[in-house]
Amino acid sequence: MEKKVEAALAQIRPILQRDGGDIELVKITEDNVVQVRLKGHCAGCPGARMTLSNIVQQVLMSSIPEVKGVEAVD
Repeated sequence: MEKKVEAALAQIRPILQRDGGDIELVKITEDNVVQVRLKGHCAGCPGARMTLSNIVQQVLMSSIPEVKGVEAVD
């Protein structure tokens, strides 16, 4: 599953990099929640929560049915 998540994040990464940010997979929990770390401008951005739910979570959950959620960690 980690390879699938990394492949999906690779699709999202150019969107974030365009605004000076990036995303990193931290881990996948036992209950299939993907933990990510937003980096660069995304790390402190007021819209980071919306980016997580509207882009990252939506892409991961639609392309990988096993994913139960996405959360940001520091």
